[in-house]
Amino acid sequence: MARNHPTKRFLNGLSINRMENILEILNYSFGVKESFTISLKGVLLMILALFIASFILRISRKLITKKLPQEDKIKFIPIFSYLKWFMYTAIFLVTLNSSGVDLTAVLAASAALLIGIGLALQTLFQDIISGVFILIDQTVHVGDIIELDGKVGRIDQINLRTTSAVTIDNKVLIIPNHLYLTNSLYNWTQNGVDTREYVDLGVAYGSDTKLVKKILLEVALAHSKVVKDPEPLVRFTDFGDSALMFRLIFTLNNSFEAGEPKSDIRFELDKRFREEGIQIPFPQRDIHIINKQ
Repeated sequence: MARNHPTKRFLNGLSINRMENILEILNYSFGVKESFTISLKGVLLMILALFIASFILRISRKLITKKLPQEDKIKFIPIFSYLKWFMYTAIFLVTLNSSGVDLTAVLAASAALLIGIGLALQTLFQDIISGVFILIDQTVHVGDIIELDGKVGRIDQINLRTTSAVTIDNKVLIIPNHLYLTNSLYNWTQNGVDTREYVDLGVAYGSDTKLVKKILLEVALAHSKVVKDPEPLVRFTDFGDSALMFRLIFTLNNSFEAGEPKSDIRFELDKRFREEGIQIPFPQRDIHIINKQ
């Protein structure tokens, strides 16, 4: 059996000694007291874990916001910053626990506080999660006209927690984002800016229905804000208690301002009906008085 060369034995011994020195340095512990110590190896592992977590979050944000507009990408920066600090805290606590630090007392003392904070921030988290879904799904955009819980407004800004919209009377409506998930949302402009509007009215029994239809169509087509294609149409909807009921249906290219064209059409219809002798009746009731004497 051949003997090991003295130089080789020396190098092997030197390598073993160097590894032992490195391990000794990595296992060196320091702390404020015996129950709260951490090794240099633990610190290095914590730094590595923080770096990996930061890298993963940065890549995840780029993948999630890849297809979003630039102004929407910026809105995801705060939420990923919160996630980063949450992960940093979790990594720090896990590192301390793996290093032998007893965190039972710390966690027990903070449990009640964390539960209280969680309950207080429950609605806030719902709003933020809903905001993330809105931005990713692109169900609504800035400039869309929406109707939510009976309120109509044009979306002015979409944030992670709230959406602001300007109503028809130029008031700013602040909508918590979780309402999008709990209520029915009507997007008036998702299929385009043109919307179908209508005006209901009744005329007296005995009126010339063909003339009524002719006047309704003429008034609608004469208005500058009514779209000519598709053409307006008239429906004879019902025989009411006191009137023959009609519905004038027309298209507008700005539904957000539908109130003004509809008002103009009503004014003109009232004028034309007076000129043609067509009456718009009011509800009538026959009262029979029985005299028992």
